[in-house]
Amino acid sequence: MNDTITFQSLRDANLERHKEWAKGNDLPLSFRGVELAGEVGEACNELKKIERKRLGLVGGKEDLDGLQQELADVLICVDLIAMDLGIDLAAAVRDKFNATSEKYELSTRL
Repeated sequence: MNDTITFQSLRDANLERHKEWAKGNDLPLSFRGVELAGEVGEACNELKKIERKRLGLVGGKEDLDGLQQELADVLICVDLIAMDLGIDLAAAVRDKFNATSEKYELSTRL
């Protein structure tokens, strides 16, 4: 397996897995939105546990594995929404990144 992942390879895999998982059926956008909100919530919960550890509170943890997994789920869900709406996520990210750099007069561009 190639370790390099691009927006296109994620999209291709999401398309193929969607055919298996949803048996090719379209899912409502509301489902995708709730799915994304759930994954973002899970990522925030992992951040809370990491911050507990930094603050010396009970229930904290240092391990980043859970956060890593939840951030990956967020990215996958974002691409699923973009896929359903025909959005070129790579172009959208590039354009938004560059617009923000321009807005704040920063030289870094994609």
